[in-house]
Amino acid sequence: MSKRRPRSKSAAPAPPADKPRPAETASASPYGYAWSTWLAREDPEYAGARQPVSALSIGPGKELSVKHREMVIIAILAFRGREDDVVAHMRRAIDHGATKRELLEAIQAAAVPGGGPTLSEGVKALMGLESAGAFKKK
Repeated sequence: MSKRRPRSKSAAPAPPADKPRPAETASASPYGYAWSTWLAREDPEYAGARQPVSALSIGPGKELSVKHREMVIIAILAFRGREDDVVAHMRRAIDHGATKRELLEAIQAAAVPGGGPTLSEGVKALMGLESAGAFKKK
């Protein structure tokens, strides 16, 4: 494996962990992933370079809404057994108008090629969100 790229000479010293730099917030994950914030602090250049691709992938598309893009991501994450990530992406889908029924149907569709473990991951995530009150009318 190759070594990590060295920081550019103009990089400022790292701020205290409780004070994010502007590069961190600009490249931070909309899902609250701690690894994304850490990456932005450790290598703001790399995190900044990833941001446009992420924005194209998880932002509104020409035809697919954020809600529908999130459902595609949720299906893949459920297949991969990433329950915490499924929950994070379900929360964002809910923020963009997804209902519990829509999320359930997306998981059911993913279970055809993905099998029982995919269904289980998705249903467990939905159960957790339901327990947390994520589907209550605001």
